Amino acid sequence: MTNQAQVDSIDYDRLMQANLNSVFGERDAKRRFEAIRQLYAEDAVLYEPGAEAKGHVAINEAVTGLLSSLPPNFGFSAVGPAVGHHNIGRLKWRSGPANGPVAVTGTDVAHFEKGRIHSLYVFLDPVGA
Repeated sequence: MTNQAQVDSIDYDRLMQANLNSVFGERDAKRRFEAIRQLYAEDAVLYEPGAEAKGHVAINEAVTGLLSSLPPNFGFSAVGPAVGHHNIGRLKWRSGPANGPVAVTGTDVAHFEKGRIHSLYVFLDPVGA
């Protein structure tokens, strides 16, 4: 039987909120890359609908591409705290203009190894959901 303290030693909320804010919410590529290096395993993979990126450089490039496709006033915010267990965390989020209507919502699901994100799956909610 697994030791419950080992299973729950990851601070899912802190790590997934940091990912949302310091990676997906950071438009400066150098600062974002530093956050990726701290939060992600070296061989981590980012899975987005229709795309994937492996490794710190590729993940940074993928986020740069995403952010460049959004208006400059768009941001991301969490919808409640992240939850997780057994090295899998989930965070619901929304995105849109600051102080404006929500344009898109989704959920990030992360698999953690040694306290770092090893894979991140980004799920977008259907429009109107």
